[in-house]
Amino acid sequence: MRTATSAVRKPNLFESQIFDVETIELDGVRESFLRGGRHLFKLLPRAFGGVKQIGVIGWGSQGPAQAQNLRESLAGTDIKVAVGLREGSESFAEARAAGFSEPDGTLGEMFSVIRGSDLTVLLISDAAQANLHREVFAALRPGSTLGLSHGFLLGFLETIGQRFPAGVNVIAVCPKGMGPSVRRLYEQGREVNGAGINTSFAVEQDLDGRATDIALGWSVALGAPYTFKTTLKSEVVSDLFGERAILLGAVHGVVEALYQRYLDEGASPAEAFTRACESLTGPIRETISRQGLIGLDEQLSPDGRRDFRRAYDATYGTFKGLMAEIYDEVQTGNEIRSVVMAAGRFRDYPMTNVEGSPMWTTGAGVRKQRGRAKAEIDGFTAGTFCGAMMAQVDILVEHGHPYSEIANESIIEAVDSLLPYMHARGVAYMVDNCSTTARLGTRKWGPRFQALLEQVAFPSLAARESTPDEAPANFLTHPVHEVLHKLSEMRPAVDISVT
Repeated sequence: MRTATSAVRKPNLFESQIFDVETIELDGVRESFLRGGRHLFKLLPRAFGGVKQIGVIGWGSQGPAQAQNLRESLAGTDIKVAVGLREGSESFAEARAAGFSEPDGTLGEMFSVIRGSDLTVLLISDAAQANLHREVFAALRPGSTLGLSHGFLLGFLETIGQRFPAGVNVIAVCPKGMGPSVRRLYEQGREVNGAGINTSFAVEQDLDGRATDIALGWSVALGAPYTFKTTLKSEVVSDLFGERAILLGAVHGVVEALYQRYLDEGASPAEAFTRACESLTGPIRETISRQGLIGLDEQLSPDGRRDFRRAYDATYGTFKGLMAEIYDEVQTGNEIRSVVMAAGRFRDYPMTNVEGSPMWTTGAGVRKQRGRAKAEIDGFTAGTFCGAMMAQVDILVEHGHPYSEIANESIIEAVDSLLPYMHARGVAYMVDNCSTTARLGTRKWGPRFQALLEQVAFPSLAARESTPDEAPANFLTHPVHEVLHKLSEMRPAVDISVT
């Protein structure tokens, strides 16, 4: 098995004129980070210096969370948070219910809000960003700041040979979790300071040297306990790649393949679902969150450890090439082109849901029976999932992504944000209710992961006469374990509530 070779990574450092920035060393590379908290809210007017209105455009996953968090964090200041929606949008009623209104100027038509904002936080769908970018750019005030929470728009502009307008700052603050997670943990943070979703930030264009502090202020106001630096290009690649792999696509493919494998071995549907899915989204996720990937190997019995190592060995090698393919498709813009083209087909060919299949109807019944018997760590399931996760980690390492980004987007976001929702409501629920971009990627690549397990990895195990007594060479000694150990101190102060 080939161990990943790190690309040359430079120190990932930044400075602030407002906040006290700290540094951490991850695999020998120094990275800056900002430790958040509500005690920093008093610094927000200085960080946002000159910003009188923040326009939050869109009311999808991130919109409600970011608008409400910003408003609450900036209460008592002279900075107004206004929500902008397309004319006639049904979301006006939801925004009004959340306390935004036309009479006080905190709710309005999107382009009107953009024209009146010093910081425009653009949270409309990826397809809408592609379709409306010219109108959005034209509405931006000269010298104002365009804020993104995802690098899709940069990737799209690259595919058509265009750039952001030169007369504005362009920044990004990217929460490492869904909008509902951003809001729920912020609310929990009223009682426990430091509860929140970690973010990364990027500065794409800086007109006067203030863009970094505006981005950091935005991150603090969202409630982020820790903020790390990235670039917009690195973010869009790692984010789209992760959605198609370990965050959603690979999870869907892995649990489907494991469920069928356990059925074929003679398990009942409920037993197969518990081993394939309940174990993954429950105790396996919890162990990785608190003890790291290596904690799984350490907790298992001798038989469980043997199953773990056999599954890991087969899965890592099988998935590495597919992970490399997905990365290339994202980096070259092919996935972005695919999303934009698909948006034009939805009127005639809407995406269907997967929740009605036999596995997921079984899962609904299993979740209703929780409490009678607790799912345990299944060694084979754990090894399969960890093999997939480490294959993704190594592809990002080989392409030179900073370890803070790798760990947050490949591991921490999975176990502390997405998998808890999958445990509460089902993997299929997430597949059917995530963003359009993520849904498309999951449906496209999830079956590839499933097929590789069923057609390559699992048959190869059956053909082997012996099983490895030692863990695969790249597992026990991988730098990611020490990285996770250091970053474990930067996990949210409380577990997210999904009830």
